Amino acid sequence: MSDLYDKGEPSLGQLVASATAEMSALVHDEIALAKAELRQDVKRGAIGSAAGVAAGVVLLFSLPMLSFALAYAINTWTGGHNGNGGWNLVWCFLLSFTANVLLAGLLGLLAYSKFKKVKPPEKSIASAKRTAAIVQNVKPHPRPEAPKALVKGSVDLDKGTVVARSSV
Repeated sequence: MSDLYDKGEPSLGQLVASATAEMSALVHDEIALAKAELRQDVKRGAIGSAAGVAAGVVLLFSLPMLSFALAYAINTWTGGHNGNGGWNLVWCFLLSFTANVLLAGLLGLLAYSKFKKVKPPEKSIASAKRTAAIVQNVKPHPRPEAPKALVKGSVDLDKGTVVARSSV
């Protein structure tokens, strides 16, 4: 017959303690991995955002050059390139400005129509309201009263004994 307390095999308490420690280590490692991944994603996002802002600034500063190019193209198209005069450059620049304003207006109308179609997340709001209504109506389960001898620091009046308080 084998001995129940064989020294070669760990006890149930040791196995539970080992499993708990390994589970705790696993959770800590998973959290560390998630932090590392998030840190890397945040860094990539910050670099991408900075690059996007820089591209926007360069594009913004290149718009006057586009306006000049458009104005001189209009002047050339109207005959100013061969010495016959063509349109006065003032009118060419005004036409270039008008084209830019019309393009901005069309893009603004497009943005307005798209933003107007954006609606609140009705399904999520309805689900949250249902959950809140359910939680408000939930009543806690009644807990059975513990025997007086099990309550910390209680005095059993019948016997005059004091139950010691636990420090745990």
